[in-house]
Amino acid sequence: MEICKHSGDCGGCIYQGIPYRDQIVLKGKEVLRLLEEKKVTYEKYLGIEGSPTPVAYRNKMEYTFGDEVKDGPMTLGMHKKGRFMSIITVDECQLVDPDFNLLLDATLQFCNEKGYPFYHKKSHNGLMRNLIIRKGEHTSELLVNVVTSSQSDFDGSGFVKMVQNLPLKNKLVGVLQTINDNVADFVYCDKLNILWGQDYYTEEIMGLKFRVSAFSFFQTNVLAIEKLYTEAISLIKDLDGKTVFDLYCGTGTITQTLALRANKAIGIEIVEEAVEAAKSNAALNGLDNCEFIAGDVFEVLDQLETLPDVIVVDPPRVGIHPKALEKIVNYGVKQIVYISCNPKSLAENLSYMQYYGYTVKSVKAFDNFPFTKHVESVILMTYCGDKRK
Repeated sequence: MEICKHSGDCGGCIYQGIPYRDQIVLKGKEVLRLLEEKKVTYEKYLGIEGSPTPVAYRNKMEYTFGDEVKDGPMTLGMHKKGRFMSIITVDECQLVDPDFNLLLDATLQFCNEKGYPFYHKKSHNGLMRNLIIRKGEHTSELLVNVVTSSQSDFDGSGFVKMVQNLPLKNKLVGVLQTINDNVADFVYCDKLNILWGQDYYTEEIMGLKFRVSAFSFFQTNVLAIEKLYTEAISLIKDLDGKTVFDLYCGTGTITQTLALRANKAIGIEIVEEAVEAAKSNAALNGLDNCEFIAGDVFEVLDQLETLPDVIVVDPPRVGIHPKALEKIVNYGVKQIVYISCNPKSLAENLSYMQYYGYTVKSVKAFDNFPFTKHVESVILMTYCGDKRK
């Protein structure tokens, strides 16, 4: 694989020029280093598994309109390394399907021809803000979402025609316009206009079907997450007849997979939109033994009367809040599977859980984001009794 032409300026890929096998070794060592730093002991390290493909694995990209130099030509892409106000056009990114690069280039050309100004972060003036592209890995469905302010008109019909005329290899299923007048530098949806088609794409994971809406969270590397989830679920012995809690469940992907074997699976997630998506997808898959609850994990666990036999946790990068962690360990379930996207917060949480009687049986790392700094892990813990007693 050749070094990406954007590597000097784009802050996304820090491992450019390093052979992929060496990248995953470095990431595996970093996971172990952080565990040892927090004095987390483990019985087995099962190594690190690489991504099924190190390139073109991202199924979502959120690009930003801006300029690379002040008062320079409009650009569309990613923030420049170390320069938050500067945007570089990443039209040859190696982490995405070639259709993404084609759509980015064509969208930028379309907006330049129309004379549309980009939205300035400081003055809060301008029209063009973001371009979001999403793709179904197993369905090859594409959803294109252009994000603008409402300060002037956007030629939606012209944009649709331009996109439809592109030689895309994937199937275009929807073209959207999101109106965002929030001054903060993130994509906020004041209004969603369906310019053409539908406002979702479909995906299939481990035999289950999912509708992914414009702003739903969904795993970025589907081929890799299938391997990770398969590993995580295989660690749980004897799910038949048991109740499983899936904490920080997102759109309920792993909750539904657990429900295929368990008596009941309960997913808890703080993002209400994700919970509604989880409920819809469970219905789509004909699963009636799933329950999804919107709310903070700590607060919901305090209210639930149902007791779990097994707990799966997949927290955000900050890890599990101490109050929620205390509630989790107090259940004293025999098995906890911890899926982590941040080895630093993972090590901190595991250190706490060890003190309260849990033993780390196995550690396995997964490189779901080649060329970036990110690494995921799957941990199996078993309860051996409260060491405080």
